[in-house]
Amino acid sequence: MVIGERLRALRETKTLSQGEIEKRTGLLRCYISRVENGHTVPSIETLEKLARALEVPLYQLFYDSEEPPQLPNLPERKTADEIAWGSSPEETRFLNRMARLLERLNENDRRLLLHMAQRMAER
Repeated sequence: MVIGERLRALRETKTLSQGEIEKRTGLLRCYISRVENGHTVPSIETLEKLARALEVPLYQLFYDSEEPPQLPNLPERKTADEIAWGSSPEETRFLNRMARLLERLNENDRRLLLHMAQRMAER
């Protein structure tokens, strides 16, 4: 289904006029008409405004069901804590030890150490 047709169907199901959608979104009625008739393709930001005005989750503009679509079997994603280096106790101890040692170095030595670390990381 084309997005414009889906927007019109949702609007009519909720018995809202284009004028009411205009008031709720701040978008001009003529723009809403152009979207519904397939003359204009709305941006994601505009689709978010329309979904809020229609009081539906954004996925319903693309998917014709009350329940969200089932996700395919994707590999399990790591959490931000798992990705962040230094989140384990061993890594935290190492970072604390490095910080204490770096406090003792003068500015030139810290820059040299940083330069060496960058070079090593590039390999």
